[in-house]
Amino acid sequence: MLELGIGLAVTVIVGRYIIKGYPASGVLMAGGVALLAISAALGKGVLPTGTPGTGWAAADIAEYVKSLLMSRGGDLGMMIMILCGFAAYMTHIGANDQVVSLASRPLRRINSPYLLMVAAYLVACLMSLAVSSATGLGVLLMATLFPLMVNVGISRGAAAAICASPAAIILSPTSGDVVLAANAAEMPLVTFAFRTTLPISAAAIAGMALAHYFWQRFLDRRAPAETAAPAAPDAAPATAAPRGYALLPFLPIVGVLVFDGKWGPSLHIITLLVICLALTALLEFLRSRDARSVFRGLEVAYRGMADAFASVVILLVAAGVFAQGLGALGFIRALIDLAQGAGGGALVMLLVLVTITMLAAITTGSGNAPFYAFVELIPPLAAQMGIRPAYLVIPMLQASNLGRTLSPVSGVIVAVAGMAKISPFELVKRTAVPVMVGLMIVIITTELLVSPH
Repeated sequence: MLELGIGLAVTVIVGRYIIKGYPASGVLMAGGVALLAISAALGKGVLPTGTPGTGWAAADIAEYVKSLLMSRGGDLGMMIMILCGFAAYMTHIGANDQVVSLASRPLRRINSPYLLMVAAYLVACLMSLAVSSATGLGVLLMATLFPLMVNVGISRGAAAAICASPAAIILSPTSGDVVLAANAAEMPLVTFAFRTTLPISAAAIAGMALAHYFWQRFLDRRAPAETAAPAAPDAAPATAAPRGYALLPFLPIVGVLVFDGKWGPSLHIITLLVICLALTALLEFLRSRDARSVFRGLEVAYRGMADAFASVVILLVAAGVFAQGLGALGFIRALIDLAQGAGGGALVMLLVLVTITMLAAITTGSGNAPFYAFVELIPPLAAQMGIRPAYLVIPMLQASNLGRTLSPVSGVIVAVAGMAKISPFELVKRTAVPVMVGLMIVIITTELLVSPH
């Protein structure tokens, strides 16, 4: 049990410093290097099985970091970077604003306050297909749906909870999280996103919608003074983008479905995103007749890619080093033995990983960092336990984003609470029950729909 104790101690130290606000990538990298050094000192191999070593443990550690930089910065890293660049470009040209503006209009015809609230939540979840940033979506919803809801008598807290929680369940098949999860699950993106994950996400969203209806109404009745509608935030920011631009953020999703080898040629998602960026830039040129402004707009996409490399790809590299350190030390094997000794096997391991990921997301306020850090453990865990990686990946993917919605320090909670003029802790209380209902549904539907073997 020495390996389990060392692994837990290093993991706790790493978690402590991340919670204190240290950059997750640097902390994970330092923790991973420390674990690899301890493994070497205990006479264990540093590199993955079958990988030839350099003959010097310190050089083997650097060699492994190099291999991760090359692999993570290649296919997977480039997919994530160009997805983030495309999202940044959609925001820059006003396409995301048009999505939210057009989608919110039908809601104005609903007169019942709490039915409107549920309908607004479902519409907001659909908007998350186009707007991948939880904070960005929350701010857009506060500028559009929040005034609509409070004007028909919905309380600030209830309306803010609706704006803060749509991104709690991952729905978009082209988000960076889903691309990474599909890679860890060793499944094609379309199969993983639509056939495996989508039914689970839809069930969780339906359950959370019902939970919002009863929980928000219950809290409003306990504190009726809060239901008085305050001065709503300013109306949605005006955008010069044409209404048709609302279709542009959905182009990659359409491309993934069409160019899958059945309806058309099989195209890589990076190829699709390059085509989507080129088409959007052409539309911008036809609209503005100004090539200089189009090229400057594309630089926003390039900067979005650079930001993704600094914040996501490097985090993936650091998480990979940390995961390899735990594996080389023998921590993963010890954890498997502990789970199997508890008599639950795959289900116990699923619950352990979901709990760890959820707690990490709540304490750090990030949905990405915990998932990126722990998803690296899935392939070796699944291989050694003889279970499907998807069985463990899907609940972890959802738990990381659900946990963020329970964190009073997360960007989306802080931003939405500030715009609604309520406490982040009050907002977390409003989202707590729907999020926990969503988590339970994710675990149950995963157990029912995704075979562990």
